Amino acid sequence: MFAERMSRLGTETAFEVLARAKAMEAEGREMIHLEIGEPDFDTPPNIVRAAINALKSGFTHYGPSAGLLDARKVFAAHITKDRGVEVRPENIVITPGAKPILFFTILALVDEGDEVIYPNPGFPIYESVINFVGAKPVPIPLREEKGFSFDVDELRTLVNDKTKLIIINSPQNPTGGILTKKDMKVVAELADKYDAWILSDEVYSKIIYEGKHASIYDFPEVKDRTVLLEGHSKTYAMTGWRLGYGIMPPKLADAVARLQTNSNSCTASFTQIAGMEALTGSQSRSRKMVKEFKARRDLIVDGLNAIPGFTCLKPKGAFYVFPNITGTGMKSKELEVHLLEKAGVAGLSGTSFGKYGEGYLRFSYANSQENIKKALEKIRSVL
Repeated sequence: MFAERMSRLGTETAFEVLARAKAMEAEGREMIHLEIGEPDFDTPPNIVRAAINALKSGFTHYGPSAGLLDARKVFAAHITKDRGVEVRPENIVITPGAKPILFFTILALVDEGDEVIYPNPGFPIYESVINFVGAKPVPIPLREEKGFSFDVDELRTLVNDKTKLIIINSPQNPTGGILTKKDMKVVAELADKYDAWILSDEVYSKIIYEGKHASIYDFPEVKDRTVLLEGHSKTYAMTGWRLGYGIMPPKLADAVARLQTNSNSCTASFTQIAGMEALTGSQSRSRKMVKEFKARRDLIVDGLNAIPGFTCLKPKGAFYVFPNITGTGMKSKELEVHLLEKAGVAGLSGTSFGKYGEGYLRFSYANSQENIKKALEKIRSVL
């Protein structure tokens, strides 16, 4: 019935668990949502006002596939200032959410039979799209004993002449781990040595609790073989607005924009105007949100470590914890279902993020401290 390639396309389990948890709520069950990676804060009002004004001013029509020129200028100036590397409007493609940059980059660069290195456990869409295009997914394990970073020597054994793309993500989904500047340096060196591209997913770059965010742009010598992925969803609580962007060499930007022309035409103009305000306006709401996330992180980590069978590292970024649950004697998927059905706590099996996620669960602490405390009590009660 369907094209063969559809059998190779995966999914994002968080939305499936969310749908099941919502269905249980509709039946009268109390449910605490720790499954979905979405800030529970409203979009800052200055951003909302900018969108409303844009709508009233007529920004309701088609725009260029790569994004409005004024928006690309603002986004480029932001990255130039933030990463310390000159970026121009022709380096920017603005998309409805960050996922299209990931999808279009792999479509534009990777042929059947090419190898793509990606983090595992990691955002499931990486592996899904690699498989979809007929390439070979090569996982680089993120190890708990290394703070959910990868072993650079192990990475060196995986990169070869068939490697077309290396995907990195920091701060990470699902682990909350970060890559150091030393890690980034090895990635840059290997990409240069083997003539490979880098896709650096940095959408959580502003949600970091200790130290300074390390970016692949700390090594500007690989800028011409790099796609830096950024977006507004997490930093500015704009998940439903669908606004992301990629920074890449102009020739690749032209190709990615052409893919956008062939799929969704362009990104909504008024959301781009809102995105300009997000980057240039007050950052106080975003900083306050990150401060609250840090308090929630400390609460949930301490609470999980007090539950027999759980051990949990303290993540340095994003808004996820990835506790080790091997002490419970249960498999990851088994425990996910058990907590959903018996405790009314929705979390995700670590295997939703790849085979190296077995033995772990992912909880999003993008929920109130009150609900996190309640979830911890419920988890303890059913174990």
